[in-house]
Amino acid sequence: MVLNDEQIERFSRHIILKEVGVKGQIKIIQSKILIIGAGGLGAPIALYLAAAGVGMIGLVDGDTVDLSNLQRQVIHFTPDINKPKVISAKEKIELINPDAKVITYKERIYASNIMDIIRDYDFIIDGTDNFPAKFLINDACVMAGKPFSHGGILRFDGQAMTYVPGSTCYRCVFQSPPPKNAVPSCSQAGVLGAIAGMLGTIQAVEALKFIIGKGTLLTNRLLTFNAFNMEFRTVPLHKNDKCPICGSNSSIVKLEDYEQPSCDLHSKESKV
Repeated sequence: MVLNDEQIERFSRHIILKEVGVKGQIKIIQSKILIIGAGGLGAPIALYLAAAGVGMIGLVDGDTVDLSNLQRQVIHFTPDINKPKVISAKEKIELINPDAKVITYKERIYASNIMDIIRDYDFIIDGTDNFPAKFLINDACVMAGKPFSHGGILRFDGQAMTYVPGSTCYRCVFQSPPPKNAVPSCSQAGVLGAIAGMLGTIQAVEALKFIIGKGTLLTNRLLTFNAFNMEFRTVPLHKNDKCPICGSNSSIVKLEDYEQPSCDLHSKESKV
């Protein structure tokens, strides 16, 4: 592939970085990244990946835009209320980068469909807000050998980690979904809107670093931050040999749908 004059100008700030350069930008343009959840996390992720030049972006979300989303889901605008989130996001991505191919999946992920959805992508990003989806994404990616970025936010806090085959997976750290009512949802506890932007951009950076093969990923590490006090910390993680999905004697041999453990006031997916 050879970059044309328009691409050279558009991505010039990437190209002048010695860590990216023309070769790195071509890798970005040829990459395929899937974002599961077009809400608070998925919104900044999609915007920055589109701006970076990712050639194919998949969007998975079964929800529609409502007024309460606009406080943090910055890819959706007031006229988008009642529009499917994947369509609203697709329109903004194409305005930023008309060359991007956007594949939409107006559906929720289940054990029955996730393997087909993730199959053709180079990197998966978890932008969901519920534990059943997070464990399902982890298990599917481990089984399929797909790298992915985990992210979660609540109130003023955020956390992120990256999985690549052979590294610590989400289930190594959090072995199973918490009991029902143990963890409040964002609709109950609240979330500062800008927190979604902080974490979403971190996840976008992880995806781009993986694609160009440069930098140090958040593998075997959990990044946590509290924006109220603006404190960041990185916790070392260790692969759990007894992990039920990636351990030496894994007990999970097929994907499973879990019940939503937190008592959401709203049943819609991707409310983060």
